[in-house]
Amino acid sequence: MRSIWNGAISFGLVSIPIKLVNATESHTISFRQIHTEDGGRIRYRKVCELEDREVAQSEIGKGYQDADGTIIPITDDDLAHLPIPTARTIDIVAFVPADRIDPLQMENAYYLAASGAPAAKPYTLLREALKRSRKVAIAKFALRGRERLGMLRVVDDVIAMHGLLWPDEIRAPQGVAPEADVTVRDKELDLADALMDTLGEVDLADLHDEYREALEEVIAAKAAGEAPPETPEPAPGGKVLDLMAALENSVRAAKESRGEDVGRPEEAAEEESAEAEVRHLPRRKTTRAAPEKRPAKKQAAPSAKKTAAKKTASSTKKTASKSAQQPKKTAATTKSTTKKPPAKKAAARKRTA
Repeated sequence: MRSIWNGAISFGLVSIPIKLVNATESHTISFRQIHTEDGGRIRYRKVCELEDREVAQSEIGKGYQDADGTIIPITDDDLAHLPIPTARTIDIVAFVPADRIDPLQMENAYYLAASGAPAAKPYTLLREALKRSRKVAIAKFALRGRERLGMLRVVDDVIAMHGLLWPDEIRAPQGVAPEADVTVRDKELDLADALMDTLGEVDLADLHDEYREALEEVIAAKAAGEAPPETPEPAPGGKVLDLMAALENSVRAAKESRGEDVGRPEEAAEEESAEAEVRHLPRRKTTRAAPEKRPAKKQAAPSAKKTAAKKTASSTKKTASKSAQQPKKTAATTKSTTKKPPAKKAAARKRTA
């Protein structure tokens, strides 16, 4: 790999000659600007304003524009002899635990390669010291016209360096967090933990850029004069009204995708019904069959013979009761009949008088 910077690591009184190599590369598909009417390339030409002509790259240098508009030329030799110790040196200033470094500060990553055989011994010493201490080194270095902050750590058998932003370059997250007060219940956290456990870990080597692959398919199809692949239908989404239900469904789907047993529908229905009571939400309909009650009704119901016997006994009892009361009614009726004629006679006498 081609080095982009040559210098040394300053480790106390130890100096380790190294070469700086890019540790990452971009696989992003780049585009050219074209004229949409005829497909011609759109190019940018570097033109000198004073001479009004295009200049070659070898004629182009650096310059700083002052407040009054004056351009002050700065050469590569000026940058190489800056009055700072980090002009050609990665100066280690401290060793700290790795968790002290905020990932927000990390920028580009580089590999530090030992430059020549004499550098192998001190290079290995620093590498093994970092391994045993389980710490990272914080260093200053100058690259591309400015001083930078870096973090050195061990990757396999190589010392890697991450460029770091200066602390004052990290913006405070003011106004980013939700303004409304939100309460998260323990049950919701338990389900979130269950979802995290179910999804498990992933080997980052198995992940790939699906967007780039789809873009390559489109480019290949258009190059062959074919229609580009159709866009797949987006997954159904929408506003989440029930966070608990969304978490439960996510856990169940994750388990199913991993081939795990998610339990019987009846058990899931019972759990969901119990959770609905806790949340004061209406229960969902389940397909669980209601318990059979017909056999219990048949056992409790009297037989036809017993029913007929009870009806006959009741009818006989009522008839006997009526028979016993009939003479009393007759006597009362006779008595009433005997008393009414004298009353009628007396009324007839009054009318005659």
